[in-house]
Amino acid sequence: MHSEATNIGQFCLLSSFSEFTVIPDMSVVVVGKEYPLNRAVLASCAVPTGVGAVIHRAKVTPGSTVMVIGCGGVGVNIIQGAKLAGARMIIAVDIHDFKLEMAQTLGATHIINAREQNPVRAAKELTDGIGVDYAFEAISTPETIGQAAAATGKNGTIVIVGLTDAKVTSMPIPPMLFVLMQKTIMGTIYGDSQPQKDIPELLALYKDGKLKLDELVTRTYTLDQVNEAYNDTLQGRT
Repeated sequence: MHSEATNIGQFCLLSSFSEFTVIPDMSVVVVGKEYPLNRAVLASCAVPTGVGAVIHRAKVTPGSTVMVIGCGGVGVNIIQGAKLAGARMIIAVDIHDFKLEMAQTLGATHIINAREQNPVRAAKELTDGIGVDYAFEAISTPETIGQAAAATGKNGTIVIVGLTDAKVTSMPIPPMLFVLMQKTIMGTIYGDSQPQKDIPELLALYKDGKLKLDELVTRTYTLDQVNEAYNDTLQGRT
């Protein structure tokens, strides 16, 4: 997109790191002045994606058992959503201890380092061999999607939240699982959220102390440090 001879950046109907962009009015949400912008912006992407995957898409019920594979920016907010939904057990899975500690801060009742434990076996042990009611996959590799499917019990729901590589065309899931065990697999984008409605509601939860946003910011960077920020993210340091 450009105006005369000037290129105007645009990504996902919004933009990143550009001074000007053109967006549809549906992407504009007015927030109250009581919310600092460096916190309000968090309620525009990772938070509604994670919370919405639980509340809107899977419709997790109180007392359920939940497993979250991948505790990055989206995964930890799936955990927050599960807590808001009243899940009695929230199992967080990752390979970085820093992220697992964050998961506990945000509501995980159990943590599993996948470098040290088999996530499927651990989930079965924690649920007395039954398996979890809901497994959310926020990494989206064939291996972790297969783990999510295997970790759920009868009538379990598998929710794929992350985007797989475009070259991935198959998943290691036995079709028999969906017949004999009556499991359901579903995907979600942006947590089935409606920005105009959901962002104000999420910020209200933050104001009431029911949703954590401050804790999501573990480090700040200047724009000149953007490459360092990306590298720290890839290395699981932030």
